[in-house]
Amino acid sequence: MSLKSFLARLWAYRIRKNIDLWAGQPITTQEKVFLSLIRKAKNTAFGKDHHFEEIHSYKDFVVRVPIRDYEALTPYIERVKNGESNILWKGKPLYFAKTSGTTSGAKYIPITRDSMPYHIQAARDAIMCYIAQTGNAEFVDGKMIFLQGSPLLEKKNGIRQGRLSGISAHYVPKYLQTNRMPSWKTNCIEDWETKIDAIVTETIKEDMTVISGIPPWVQMYFERLQEKSHKTIGELFPHFQLFIYGGVNYEPYRQKFEHLIGRKVDTIELYPASEGFFAYEDSQTEKGMLLLLNSGIFYEFIQADTFFAETPKRIPLKDVQLGVNYVLIVSTNAGLWAYNMGDTVMFTSLTPYRIVVTGRIKHFISAFGEHVIGKEVEEALTKTLTTAGGEVSEFTVAPQVNPPAGELPYHEWFIEFSVLPKDMETFAHTLDTALQAQNSYYKDLIEGKILQRLKITCIPKGSFSEYMKAQGKLGGQNKVQHLSNDRQIADKLVKNEKYLGNS
Repeated sequence: MSLKSFLARLWAYRIRKNIDLWAGQPITTQEKVFLSLIRKAKNTAFGKDHHFEEIHSYKDFVVRVPIRDYEALTPYIERVKNGESNILWKGKPLYFAKTSGTTSGAKYIPITRDSMPYHIQAARDAIMCYIAQTGNAEFVDGKMIFLQGSPLLEKKNGIRQGRLSGISAHYVPKYLQTNRMPSWKTNCIEDWETKIDAIVTETIKEDMTVISGIPPWVQMYFERLQEKSHKTIGELFPHFQLFIYGGVNYEPYRQKFEHLIGRKVDTIELYPASEGFFAYEDSQTEKGMLLLLNSGIFYEFIQADTFFAETPKRIPLKDVQLGVNYVLIVSTNAGLWAYNMGDTVMFTSLTPYRIVVTGRIKHFISAFGEHVIGKEVEEALTKTLTTAGGEVSEFTVAPQVNPPAGELPYHEWFIEFSVLPKDMETFAHTLDTALQAQNSYYKDLIEGKILQRLKITCIPKGSFSEYMKAQGKLGGQNKVQHLSNDRQIADKLVKNEKYLGNS
């Protein structure tokens, strides 16, 4: 064991003990965070507009601060962008994380001097929890790659702007600088396909031990490596042992990854966002990610099935229940207040509080009242791949409300297979049955002959990459929307592709 890995293990045990302290007193921890946020922001423009000086409890907060999405917060954001200070948080933000919104145009999410350290600390602590549990720290001696956006930042009115992953690249700890890949020059390449090719060239002969990124783009990296080397990733990188991911559910991609790698590797799931780093997988044996309660973020929740009611009930952490789909609401030390993340989560544990991300509140199919969500289609697909075979590179689902032949409506699955199932009809039937088991409303519609069973449209390799490229969203933190209640994505795929077949 090297000195570096030995010290990493000692450090990991210490950090794990500190995490257990706040995780063991969650409600007290959140109350302290809440009161600190209110106190520090009471003299900001937002704090004065909402009478923070009169807020002494969560009930006071609910009365004075309504739920907001990005669009409702825009007037304050614009003031900050124009150079004003003390608007949402004290002073000016260090950065604006620029994101491409799924329901609006570009969003500018503030990152402050108070919030930035927690983004870095959370990523570090996730790895430390892994080391503390497994005792495995040898990977710190090898090369590590983080597939991310360009670190080049613009500066306007004293505030730098860029992608979150590019901003984070400026904070890689010194002890990882010699291990980190790709080079700064390569990381600055804007075009994703050019960047991937450059990363392949730089890393193909290195001893890669940790690889991190959003699964579909890491998959592209793996495929390019395999094309160039004619080896599995496991043969190419014999000491590769840890894959760190976030952004999308890994399970539908797992089978494909294990085929590309040639063996299983340990994984760590993260839940980072421009708005904050909310959770990470702290255990290799327990389901879900540890909700970060001591990171300058105060959490509220709204049951997803009541979210669009006129006055949905806001629920603090102490009142959440297992197995309920919640919309995540956050207030942060970056100046977001009762902010609707748009993500839906479900608790898998209350001691400590662990969550899984189940989808987006605006990403669902409910053309007939079925309200199928992301978690349900992803779990149905994962189970089907296990039992009916095949490997999937990417997919999306859309309703077909008015089939041209006058048949019953159905859900249409657009799937890019890397390995076709032996029997597509069996695959489609298994997938539909699995989805019915996930969603009783969908099952009722099938049995009541309101809907017919789903149909699969197979599309050629590279179709989703071409679609994302056409949308200007290839690579980085962008990801394919896995389901929608309209056919905007479906129609673009239909327009541009010749299909392998339907089932």
